[in-house]
Amino acid sequence: MAAVVMNGKALAAKVKQEVKERVSQMEQKPGLAVVLVGDNPASHVYANGKRRDCEECGIYSEEYMVPETISQDEFVSLLEELNQREDIDGILIQLPLSEHLDEKQILLTIRPDKDVDCFHPYNMGRLTEGEEGVYPCTPAGVMRILKEYNIDPSGKYCVVIGRSNIVGKPQALMMMQANATVTVCHTKTPDLKADCLRADIIISAAGKPNLVTADMVKEGAVVIDVATTRTEQGGLCGDVDYEAVAQKASYITPVPGGVGPVTRAMLMENTLYAARLHGKK
Repeated sequence: MAAVVMNGKALAAKVKQEVKERVSQMEQKPGLAVVLVGDNPASHVYANGKRRDCEECGIYSEEYMVPETISQDEFVSLLEELNQREDIDGILIQLPLSEHLDEKQILLTIRPDKDVDCFHPYNMGRLTEGEEGVYPCTPAGVMRILKEYNIDPSGKYCVVIGRSNIVGKPQALMMMQANATVTVCHTKTPDLKADCLRADIIISAAGKPNLVTADMVKEGAVVIDVATTRTEQGGLCGDVDYEAVAQKASYITPVPGGVGPVTRAMLMENTLYAARLHGKK
């Protein structure tokens, strides 16, 4: 039997509608600032998507398209200004940055209570401790997808492929907090296939097309494909050999249309959370 396709677009619309309803009852609207370095088409697409999401949810938004030549001091000054503004509850920086910029210092400049991407060590520490707070958008989106399809990670064996600070590590933490037994695999894993064949849930975020093939997936496993890689034809593909794996999995996310839209919706939830943190009602 073919897998149930987990519809990220439909879930994202549902999440944004929930945010919109809560925002509509607030006297002071949440505000989000998006900062992008350089003027390229991909940046414009990214900014336009965030603007539309904010408009749908009733969230105030601003965009800062700073030149690729911006200095470290100028970038930090912009962030410090946004830190002080009461109408801005969340600050989002599109990564990666230009090579001459110190990415770590720039991310540390954002106040933790405005760090809606959950890159700041303070917020990552709270996640490690299992405290309530802002969670990284993509791992939070994965958890929301599992919840939407009534997939309980408790007692399940989960394999997370990828160990990045943005997805892999926080995803493993969130799955452990949901009482899953988690193995994190990466480029040094000696036998990825053996680990995957044991998994009830596979979450792949490696950025390598066709990394997860049908012979690596046991019958009835849940397969979440987080990766998005641009193909030579200009489309997007994930890590999973989708057509073949879908014949063995019980549930699967497509690329595009799976985790991506929900990730964007979780940013709206995080911005709302930050606004509540700032006392907006």
